[in-house]
Amino acid sequence: MVRLLLFLLAGALAARPDVAPQPVPVTYEAFALRFGILPAFPVSGLVAGADQSRTIDVPVMVWLLKGSNGRRVLIDSGFYRQKFVDRWKVREFRTPAAASEAAGVKPDAVTDVIISHVHWDHVDGVDLFPNATVWIQRDEYRYYTGEAWHARNTHGGVDEEDMQALLKINMQGRVRFVDGDDQEIIPGIRCYTGGKHTWASQYVSVKLTAGTAIFASDNVYLYENLEKHVPIAQTLDAESNLKAQDRIKALASDPRLIVPGHDPAVFTRFPSTGDGQVAIR
Repeated sequence: MVRLLLFLLAGALAARPDVAPQPVPVTYEAFALRFGILPAFPVSGLVAGADQSRTIDVPVMVWLLKGSNGRRVLIDSGFYRQKFVDRWKVREFRTPAAASEAAGVKPDAVTDVIISHVHWDHVDGVDLFPNATVWIQRDEYRYYTGEAWHARNTHGGVDEEDMQALLKINMQGRVRFVDGDDQEIIPGIRCYTGGKHTWASQYVSVKLTAGTAIFASDNVYLYENLEKHVPIAQTLDAESNLKAQDRIKALASDPRLIVPGHDPAVFTRFPSTGDGQVAIR
């Protein structure tokens, strides 16, 4: 009789309409999409103290996330304006929008763009994705649309036209601000600060089925930065950058799931899913 009562009680509790079902965790498929190559780039511009005679062909890339919740997210938006293509003699160029479409997501289907920082090669393409919500650190946006322009040498790598595009998108109501460190902005996606590549550069953790991946963007240029524990060559604070590297290693569920911003080895370490694209898994 006691067992019967317990069984009936358990059934009644299970049927209660006020007991909410547990939410299913959101996970993502992740891809690195190369949209061009900067030839013979000096490694000393990427790794502090590197031999100035060393050069590598640097890929420029964005990262596409396909969520189990239907979100289609880009981390960074790359560049497309002809002045940059010409100035840097970019090889194998296609627009970031074309790279996204080749990976199965049309530009108008991108739901979100997360901007790691506002250097031209990471934000110039932000106006290619007309329906996307754009996520950026509030302090990064404020500084580079404000006092960074009040003196010389405080906005290196930031382009006026890009900031005007970002302002226009904000006026369209599509910019959302990330307020500081360790913020979940979309289910399964968190933003972190402290890399100090720019005023308030951020890096991103993403829940994959394989574990937690870290998309470092330019807070870590190359695997070499991590392997030698050497700061990036272009940072506002080398000590903070090294601390961020240590934190990135701790946040990733596996070291192989750390993705630096410009390392050509990304396209050999991960399985190819098409021309200039690999799956992060």
